[in-house]
Amino acid sequence: MNMKKLLLLFVFSFIYLSVYGQWVWNNPLQAGFPVIQNQGWTEETGQSYSRFPDRARNTVRKEVWELSENSAGLAIHFYSNAPEIEVRYQVKGALQMQHMPATGVSGVDLYAINSDGEWNVCAGTFSFGDTIQYRFESLTKDQYHDYGYEYRLYLPLYNTVRWLEIGVPQGSLFEFIPVSPEKPVLLYGTSIAQGGCVSRAGMAWATILQRSLDYPLINAGFSGNGRLEPEVLDLITEIEARLYILDCLPNLTQENEEEIYHRIVQAVKQIRNKQAAPILLIEHLGYSNMGTHSLYAASVEKVNKASKRAYETLRQEGIPALYYLTREELAIPADGWVDHIHPNEWGMQAQARAVEKKAREILHIPVGTISTTRPVTQRREPHNYEWLKRHREELEYNPAHPPRAVIIGNSITHFWGGEPAGPRSSGSQSWEQYMRPHGFNNLGYGWDRIENVLWRIYHDELLGYTPERIISMIGTNNLGLNTDEEIVEGLRFLLAAIRDRQPSAEIQVVGILPRRDQEQWAKNINQQIRKMAESEGYLFTDAGHVFLQEDGTLNESLFSDGLHPNEEGYLRLAPLIVQ
Repeated sequence: MNMKKLLLLFVFSFIYLSVYGQWVWNNPLQAGFPVIQNQGWTEETGQSYSRFPDRARNTVRKEVWELSENSAGLAIHFYSNAPEIEVRYQVKGALQMQHMPATGVSGVDLYAINSDGEWNVCAGTFSFGDTIQYRFESLTKDQYHDYGYEYRLYLPLYNTVRWLEIGVPQGSLFEFIPVSPEKPVLLYGTSIAQGGCVSRAGMAWATILQRSLDYPLINAGFSGNGRLEPEVLDLITEIEARLYILDCLPNLTQENEEEIYHRIVQAVKQIRNKQAAPILLIEHLGYSNMGTHSLYAASVEKVNKASKRAYETLRQEGIPALYYLTREELAIPADGWVDHIHPNEWGMQAQARAVEKKAREILHIPVGTISTTRPVTQRREPHNYEWLKRHREELEYNPAHPPRAVIIGNSITHFWGGEPAGPRSSGSQSWEQYMRPHGFNNLGYGWDRIENVLWRIYHDELLGYTPERIISMIGTNNLGLNTDEEIVEGLRFLLAAIRDRQPSAEIQVVGILPRRDQEQWAKNINQQIRKMAESEGYLFTDAGHVFLQEDGTLNESLFSDGLHPNEEGYLRLAPLIVQ
């Protein structure tokens, strides 16, 4: 290599190190607001990586308290467009166990969510020592923008985090996401719930369930110590959950049948005395070798017999909203184990799928087989507004300002006017003249598709108030991605979810508005939407005619861009909605 090439290589290396050698480190405990997700008791625990508040030290057994300091299920959510992300931290205990690697005991797990709500795991390099380091390199860009991904960092399952920092190269965007305000699922269980014995934090069945349902999930799994103890239940019932899951039977096999029966009955009654949310009882999942080990087989039969008897007793006594999941429904595969009792990733996925299926039945949050019937988030225009931030605003604003009517939609609704206010208002005159006098609040989100609205309905945007009317005006953003049949079926699925949550409201479907060069498509699909809506008992309004010229083409004077109405367009649309 000649001197000139050597000099160029040196200069390039210097520039690269100057750009990427300087890192900005972000401490979750110094964010200025709570950011530790899935924790509970945030006002008490938010400045630590513990699962129980400090006052529990004096009420629960020593073993439970020490295990509660493990960060199982806790996560940190953030936005970043960094090409590299590094996580460094220290833990308190041993890095690994005999039957569980350091990556599972003490490691972290990073997932990226793109702007279409698709999850991807980020597999990085790592090193374990006094300070543990994970590095994620060559991170891709989102297809819609340069604002990066939403990331979710899951913390160690079986270790206690002393301190933790997330680093990005200087100049990269980085923003912590506040703790979710939504009601959590609360799981009380054993080592299996805590995550034993998977190879990485994201593969614990409770964490898989959390990702699938996309609700906060508080993991109260305690290795060897999930025993349905009143002291623990006292703490758990302080949390207003949307679902309580009791999965403690693997730690009760040493008790006799009557004692197991008694503990289950008392645990359910203790929860029900304070909380009305559904309770799910899970049977012992079995042992890998129970077909060849008579004592193990007998212990499973004993605890599950006691559990079923307790369930039947409670049902006969009229305990409401109580549900049951059997060992057969869990269906842990023959090779789904690390040892005789702890599932591997295959076993964890089986349990997560079984519990998810039951939870969806309990919570009325079904999913379909096509994309329009599978609820997902989106983040397609963060330069304009943050989707999750608007969701939080809706959850806060609407119960505090109960509307007589709401209109649910995409950017055509979002940027019309009203409250919660969007980043701009393109139809304020018509909103003030027509919508506000009829008591409307705005549930529109820019660039939403049917499946994004379904996620929002499943995540409580219609709870806490009782509107007389609900207007749905969604579907145009599914054009080009879905067939007409998929769009209509998605609307049917969505409207059923709306009716389930607001059965007394009048539900009105506004047909898809015509758009430039797609006038005939809108006309054709609206005929299908009308037929579906009227067959299901919904009102239907086709507003398309007010936006068309005599020859059937779009009246461009009523639009800003061939899709979004301008003020005059909204003035023509509003009377058809409020009539």
